[in-house]
Amino acid sequence: MKVLVLYAHPVETSFNAAVHQAALKGLRRAGHTIDNCDLYAEGFQPVLTRAERLAYHDSPANRAPVADYVARLQAAEALVIVSPVWNFGFPAILKGYFDRVFLPGVSFDMVDGKVATMLHNIGKLTACLTYGGNRTRAFLAGDPPRKMVTRVLRVTIKPGATVEHLAFYDMNRATEAQLTAHLARVERRISAF
Repeated sequence: MKVLVLYAHPVETSFNAAVHQAALKGLRRAGHTIDNCDLYAEGFQPVLTRAERLAYHDSPANRAPVADYVARLQAAEALVIVSPVWNFGFPAILKGYFDRVFLPGVSFDMVDGKVATMLHNIGKLTACLTYGGNRTRAFLAGDPPRKMVTRVLRVTIKPGATVEHLAFYDMNRATEAQLTAHLARVERRISAF
């Protein structure tokens, strides 16, 4: 299976980088074809420009500034997102990816005034997210990243697709043993992807 991995952390020595490596190891072990999209390393520009917003509904012209990213997304059969959660949201670079790449004519279209989803090429989605805060704090804040994965992205991809929110909460107070166990969990779950 061709898997697009969206990775969004700027520090190569972070725990999130270790989660990214664990996910890649699991995918390799399972024999998947990997498109490893490291948004920071690739210098992805997350800001939707004025010109892009004006052309937003002009499909297919709207995809020209991000054509390579659109092609990679449309070629994927599965999606793995590896990202920290900062201030109960995705890093700006990942949010910008969704703003600039999940476009009309790419991830959805308007048909008779209703949204019709289009990313039916993606049959599996796993989000490996790390939270500094504990689960209760995330819950009280509404846990927007969890909802983005389990609600918004779920309905954008293939109907009935497998969706998993593989979160590690309270990592700022985690022990080394807990961190190590989580890396093993990510690799194990992703290798069964």
